[in-house]
Amino acid sequence: MPGSRPASEADHAAPPPRDTATDVVRWAAFSCLLVPVVLLGYGASLADAAGTALGLAAVTGACRVLLRQSERGAARLAAEDRAPHRGRHHRTGTGSHRGGRHTGGDTPVG
Repeated sequence: MPGSRPASEADHAAPPPRDTATDVVRWAAFSCLLVPVVLLGYGASLADAAGTALGLAAVTGACRVLLRQSERGAARLAAEDRAPHRGRHHRTGTGSHRGGRHTGGDTPVG
């Protein structure tokens, strides 16, 4: 067909990655608001609904911290995988060499 062109990689670019941790925290925050409203609708006391909201908020906060920590750890591992490795067995520094001659030492003299 005239005017048609082959599909390129740019035509099928992947969408930007979604921040799933943010999505989880948003749903949890929504639940922190929704659950007390439902409890009040079913006749629970205001103190019970407020206590439940505070408990859910505390759990949500702790989960958010753990998710962010996990994301940072995964990003750090990915960065280490992209970094060039040093040496044959990924060792660095002078103390990491094996074998060879040793000077002085603990050998008893006869």
